[in-house]
Amino acid sequence: MESEVIIRSKYHLLLPTMDERSRRLWAGAEARALGRGGIAAVQRATGMAFRTIHRGMKELDAAELLVPDRVRRTGGGRKKATALHPELGAMLDELVEPLSRGDPESPLRWTCKSTRRLAAELRAQGYAVSHTLVASLLGEQGYSLQANRKNREGTTHPDRNAQFEHIHQRMQAHLEAGQPAISVDTKKKELVGNFKNGGREWRPQGQPHEVRVHDFLDPKLGKAIPYGVYDLGRNQGWVSVGVDHDTASFAVATIRRWWRELGRRRYPQARSLLIIADSGGSNGARVRLWKWELQGLADRLGVPISVCHLPPGTSKWNKIEHRLFSFISQNWRGQPLLTHAAIVNLIAGTTTSAGLKVRCLLDTGEYPAKQKVTDAQMATVQVTLDGFHGDWNYTIHPRKR
Repeated sequence: MESEVIIRSKYHLLLPTMDERSRRLWAGAEARALGRGGIAAVQRATGMAFRTIHRGMKELDAAELLVPDRVRRTGGGRKKATALHPELGAMLDELVEPLSRGDPESPLRWTCKSTRRLAAELRAQGYAVSHTLVASLLGEQGYSLQANRKNREGTTHPDRNAQFEHIHQRMQAHLEAGQPAISVDTKKKELVGNFKNGGREWRPQGQPHEVRVHDFLDPKLGKAIPYGVYDLGRNQGWVSVGVDHDTASFAVATIRRWWRELGRRRYPQARSLLIIADSGGSNGARVRLWKWELQGLADRLGVPISVCHLPPGTSKWNKIEHRLFSFISQNWRGQPLLTHAAIVNLIAGTTTSAGLKVRCLLDTGEYPAKQKVTDAQMATVQVTLDGFHGDWNYTIHPRKR
């Protein structure tokens, strides 16, 4: 019994410094030193298995003792689940494949199912796996968790690239001639009030902005409709924040306001104006009110207005989106848009290291929806269609007075 007390004391002193192999060898050495009954004494003192102590005694004289960096003998230890069940990877792939996204030939694939749910389904089929093992197997098979990415534009028009080249050539010609060329569009409509706004901003820890749970329109505050004009030659923007409806009348009124406040001073020798716009929305290629209102603008400016529409489904390629609107969104991220004045100030405060400057004003005018333009009115529009896709490219000339 005294020997067991001594062994137990030594074992607890040395235990923190020993790995699996050294514990086994130490136990074997102690058992051999005690002689007959040594294995049982060491077992009682340490709680180690008889088999482990006996193996340690054998390893003391074996060649493996000369290899100091090995803890177990070659091939020792618990087998990997994939070694015990070579089909496990294929079974996991079958579970994931129905929900796979993207190109199946891509080396990077991802799944919508959680690792815990996949592990539960494999366990139901008789495999002893954990969610961590499933995550490891998914990584080995080329899967990773990814968010959705907006990349598909739907049906591609056969003349899509040709139209992009046409727009680029027209824009370059205008800019090289010192003539104004602008990109226009409506930014996403925003609810005015104490509503959540996407993104994060620096705040004292534990003190986020508290906003409403539900995003229901506040009848008193209404909504904000930002319509933008981006000057392609000067990296400058103009935004009118409307409060009524997003109509062609509102769009052209914004362009007229930009010209009155900024354009005519920057382009005193302007002989034409080029507008690049989407094919849909208030400035759509098929919107009769858009052409009717542009006719009135051309009459007032006294110069022809050329319009180039982006092909359908390519609105995100409009330069105003990534040269103006994206920076506005960054500037007000995480900020509740409490009032129209706050929205105007946040837009006007948008700048970039490339020198972007933005002017913004509130437009409280009324722009009724569903305004009709008669055939007689359209007949007075002095429009000339381009030889290439006249439905997308046209020029409206001022009417003779």
